[in-house]
Formats: sequence, C-alpha cells, structure tokens
Amino acid sequence: MLLPALALVVAVGSGCISTTEGGFTEEASPTKAVEKRVALARQYIGEGNWAAAKRNLQLAYDIDPNNAGVHEAFALVYQSTGEYELAEESFKKAIKLDPGLSRARNNYAAFLFSQERYKEAEKQLDYVVKDTLYSARPRAFVNLGLCRQQLFDPQGAEEAFVRALAMDRTNRIALLEVAQIRFDAGDLKSASAYYDTYKSVAHQQSARGLWLGVRLARATGDRNAEGSYALALSNIYPDSAEYQAYLRTQRSD
Repeated sequence: MLLPALALVVAVGSGCISTTEGGFTEEASPTKAVEKRVALARQYIGEGNWAAAKRNLQLAYDIDPNNAGVHEAFALVYQSTGEYELAEESFKKAIKLDPGLSRARNNYAAFLFSQERYKEAEKQLDYVVKDTLYSARPRAFVNLGLCRQQLFDPQGAEEAFVRALAMDRTNRIALLEVAQIRFDAGDLKSASAYYDTYKSVAHQQSARGLWLGVRLARATGDRNAEGSYALALSNIYPDSAEYQAYLRTQRSD
C-alpha cells in the first residue's frame, strides 16, 4: 500500500501579495526587496508559474546572492521542473548559509524522500523537529514518521506520529498511520479508536483509510461496516492498490 508523500512547505503566508512587477525599491531597502521578490516567487511556485518564479528569484539573487531563502526557493523550482541535481545543490546551499532554516530542511527532506533516500531525509527531519519555534513542527513530525515507516521502524514512526498528534489532534495522516501501526501490532482497540477519530476529521477517506476500515471491521466481526467500506472503496477508488488488495482477499475466501 502506498504511503503519503512528505509535505512541502511552500505557502508564503495568509496575507495577499501583489503580483505587479516593477514596484519594488531595491535601492532604498535591499533586504526588503529580497524578501518581497522571494515571497512573490513562492506565490508563483504555488501557481506553477516557473518562469515568473525564476525571474523574481534571479532579481533577488542579484541583490543578495547569499540569501538562504533565495536558494531554497530556487530548489523548489528546480525540483518541480525535474532538474534534480540543481535542486539538491540549491537545497544544500540554503542550509549551509542558514543551518537553522527549518523550512528548507523540511523541504530538502521531502525532496530526499521523493528520491527514496529515506535515511538522509530522516537525518534532516531530526534537526527540524528539534526547532521548537518552527510553525510547521507538527507536519515535520508527520514527515519523520513517514520516513521511519520506510526504514522499517514502526516504533519510531509511531513515536513521531504521536508527537505530531500532541500538537495537532486532527492531523489525518498521523491518525491513520497510528491506527495502521496499532492494527498491524494486533491492538484492535487502539487501532479502532485512532481510526474512529480519523473518520471524524476526514472529509473523505483515502483508499488507505477505507482499506484499513475493511480489515478492522472484518477483525471485529462488523459485517455491515465491512460492506460499507468495501463499497466506498470500489466506487471511489476502483483503480487503487487498496481495492486490488481487497479483491484478492475476496478471491481467497
């Protein structure tokens, strides 16, 4: 079954950013100009407008070539356009310039995870989760848990997910993954409790969630719930690996 991908942190914040070009006063305030150019570039990254993002980042780089945020944003662009060597080079440059830039480390970890370099990703996230002031720390703990799952460390993964839930009790990924870990350990009571909470916060269950629901219902003898989850799995995710796994269990019964 597929695990979620690690979460990138790309958003520039809740405030609006003007997309009008040419209005920045680089000469008057170079630091502010760099910040505005990077923020605008990150907005363009979120929109998938790589050319505009690169244009603003180049302008920021021309003002301050040693700005870690500029290099991190360049890395996101390169990663998105499949230029992986340039992406890694830019991530490393950003972290070298500012070792405490947790957002860059988290995004570098997501990059490493996508390259199936799980141990390296875990190392970066070990730094991130120690930053108690990092606003996306709960997400970093989730990412750490996902890395540890790929490293066949269910205990370490569960510890990371539980830490995430201590800070964000409604994190759907963490709730589902702990439910799965508890189910695999044969702890049906705890698995059911985490799964019920997951269901209460998930607008629509994932294929992974529905498949776990099928197996939990089957293990506890709830035939109605099993049928309901199986029907949803077949209707919503007919091409998923989870539905194929369900069909295999049906054929073997």
